[in-house]
Amino acid sequence: MANEAWLNGRLPEFSPLVMPAAHALVQAIADLEKFVRHLSVEELSKRPNNSSSIAFHLRHIAGSIDRLLTYSRGEELSALQFEMLKAENNYNLDLNTDELVQKAIDKIYNALDALKNVAPESLFETRFVGRGKLSTNVFGLLFHIAEHTARHVGQVATLAGIVQKSGNKLNL
Repeated sequence: MANEAWLNGRLPEFSPLVMPAAHALVQAIADLEKFVRHLSVEELSKRPNNSSSIAFHLRHIAGSIDRLLTYSRGEELSALQFEMLKAENNYNLDLNTDELVQKAIDKIYNALDALKNVAPESLFETRFVGRGKLSTNVFGLLFHIAEHTARHVGQVATLAGIVQKSGNKLNL
């Protein structure tokens, strides 16, 4: 990808209605590959100034996409999804860079599949989020997946530059 994803033109499989979200998710994959794949487990775990770790952000990207896609289908979260939510911030979990990055990327691909396959007539169907049953719609959920993912990938990119061993910093 020579340019930012949105400058590379139309993604033929996607409706123009969801194209900006698809571009954001394609960019998120490229950025994760660029900024994280080479990091050590130690670097993934660092929490500069008591911030969240890169590992947290990777788990959160995967988990939040899974949860938001569940809501977009009109379903409620499962007990397993609630367990996974609690585990996102567990800094004692065994870490593997490739597994964490791949899980986040796989969930991003799931979101891209949802965008690719959403029926335009369903975009404004009402959906409910969380225990409080907050009202939104399919379009809002799918857009939020893209912007929320982009926000966390940006944090990952910044943290990657901070946690890398001296002499091996990324050019952000």
